[in-house]
Amino acid sequence: MEPTAQTLARTYSDRVYTDPWEKVVDYRRVLDYAARNPNAGRTRVGNALDLLPSRVRGWLNSSVPDPARAVNTAAEQGWLDPDPSGEIAKALITLLAHVIAGGSISTETFVPAVATGRRVDVDEIRGAFTQLNVETTIRNAEVDGRATEVVPSKDASVLGRCLVAMGAPHGGKTRLDRLPPVVRDVPPAVRRSFVQTYLKHRALEQPNKATLQIKENRPEAYFEELQQLIRESANNGNVTRNGNMITISAEAARDLGVA
Repeated sequence: MEPTAQTLARTYSDRVYTDPWEKVVDYRRVLDYAARNPNAGRTRVGNALDLLPSRVRGWLNSSVPDPARAVNTAAEQGWLDPDPSGEIAKALITLLAHVIAGGSISTETFVPAVATGRRVDVDEIRGAFTQLNVETTIRNAEVDGRATEVVPSKDASVLGRCLVAMGAPHGGKTRLDRLPPVVRDVPPAVRRSFVQTYLKHRALEQPNKATLQIKENRPEAYFEELQQLIRESANNGNVTRNGNMITISAEAARDLGVA
């Protein structure tokens, strides 16, 4: 299941390596060779591994490539290739829903931010980060005209890159043409959690009606998948679609806990 070490590494760009994962592999090869040959210098290591000594030198002197550092951090947190039925997978999927429906990931820094809403308060968003052992801070709480946002204060960029590897949009949310396939990799109960979080952010109440609607500027394929996912997650009620508008009946909304 995403994210994996490979897809996380590939969220980076590199001037030398076309595939940043290969940089992680070479870095690990250097460390392994040096551990087995502690007296070997950069030239010997480079020749043995067919790498430039200038590239090897920094790694032998404790320099860690950014992709390798990110992979190490994510592995320590248990975020890589999580068990789809486990708590980490559920926490990642829930946070993915928060970001897609009510947040963003910075184009330059990959830091995720999730905005509060009428149904989603600071404590709930902070709880989603806490499930992944990530501390948070509040942004824009006292700024007029700006939504209050919860942002991670620890391992922020690595977590954001993990979410991008899972299919979260990097930058504008309108770039998302389909629901991330990873949502289908988890059990129905976890998919239901994704749907509930999504609806808390995006579902709109209707005047004098108990039904809810979702209206977004996204491709039709996205709405087809979203409607199907909501319909499958609701044990009762109807979920219908008309173009880029999804209507959730009052019964379905109550069943999903978002009425």
